[in-house]
Amino acid sequence: MRVVVQSEPFDLGALTAGFAAGRSDMGAVVTFTGIVRDTDGRLDRMEIEHYPGMTERAIATIAEEARARWSLGDVLVIHRHGTLRPGELIMMVATCSPHRGDAFAAAEFLMDYLKSRAPFWKKELTADGAAWVAAKPEDEDALSRWTR
Repeated sequence: MRVVVQSEPFDLGALTAGFAAGRSDMGAVVTFTGIVRDTDGRLDRMEIEHYPGMTERAIATIAEEARARWSLGDVLVIHRHGTLRPGELIMMVATCSPHRGDAFAAAEFLMDYLKSRAPFWKKELTADGAAWVAAKPEDEDALSRWTR
């Protein structure tokens, strides 16, 4: 299991290939990549803040929970912080499992957690000013399905 919080861009192809390399014991690898989205054409940049150490521990805890809930061979979570522009990769989740159902479910679980509970603070900056990004009700609903 690997959790990385970094400011630098990451190479999605190389990370995915490395994650899957030599895993003849696994039948499925699932990856998800988040991209900084500019929904209305006004976003100049997003600034993401976090507390080093605390953020990695929180993500590692939820990754361990995923490993306990599903049959997983490995988990990789990468999340960026700092200043990001529209179109840049912001995060990725990769899971591998003997069976695709577990790999997909664990990846969705991790993505839902990262979207609404991971300790990151995101601020969007436009020509009109800056605004902190709040959790959306639909993100909370997505996370709640894992606690039923």
